[in-house]
Amino acid sequence: MLSNGLEGANLTAKNTPKEILRILRSSFSPSSWMSLTKDPFRILVKTVLSQATTDRNAAAAFRKLSARFRITPKSLAKADVREIEKAIVIAGLHRNKSRAIKDISRKVLEQFDGSMGFIYSTQFEEARKALLDLPGVGPKTADVVLLFCTDTPTIPIDTHVKRVSKRLGLVPPNASYETIRRALQSLYTPKDYLSVHLMLISLGREYCRARKLLCIRCPLSKLCPSRQMED
Repeated sequence: MLSNGLEGANLTAKNTPKEILRILRSSFSPSSWMSLTKDPFRILVKTVLSQATTDRNAAAAFRKLSARFRITPKSLAKADVREIEKAIVIAGLHRNKSRAIKDISRKVLEQFDGSMGFIYSTQFEEARKALLDLPGVGPKTADVVLLFCTDTPTIPIDTHVKRVSKRLGLVPPNASYETIRRALQSLYTPKDYLSVHLMLISLGREYCRARKLLCIRCPLSKLCPSRQMED
């Protein structure tokens, strides 16, 4: 049965977070398509496309979008939203995503003269706030851009990271986005933040799913306080 809470989680064991990361690194080779560029605008577009879909579909949508338009704020701000939709349909939610991409492009063009270089020249909190002011950009998207482009010490918390970190007992069951982010950052060193983000996502997709958990096959089953046990 799945435990009803994480009361039994051993949050004080010093080596548990380190061991979790070691096991995950030996178990997964996460997709690297997001890290193939350091261009913050391209990362931002990729992050929008990656929402609620697989890496494969998001990457395919980005390739098709790139074949149709230059991936710049100026080009996409001027693009017909229906043409953007056609290019990214494989990513799902293409109407919402196409509108978000166009709105973000327009705002970057108007407010920042088409450049997102501000993320390199300002402090973390200021850069993060500027990103959050863009249409449809939430904390996770802002943190993804900062982590992938500037190596800023932050850990983006998507649905997989949120679910897995709670089940593993790394954070409290009712933890908010910021509580989870700060808790994970306190458990790992900044040089490991990218790996933590990618590996927890891989675990959530492969084994620690929202439904139909594969606890018996999970590489972390012996360390997880929430694992399902066979009757």
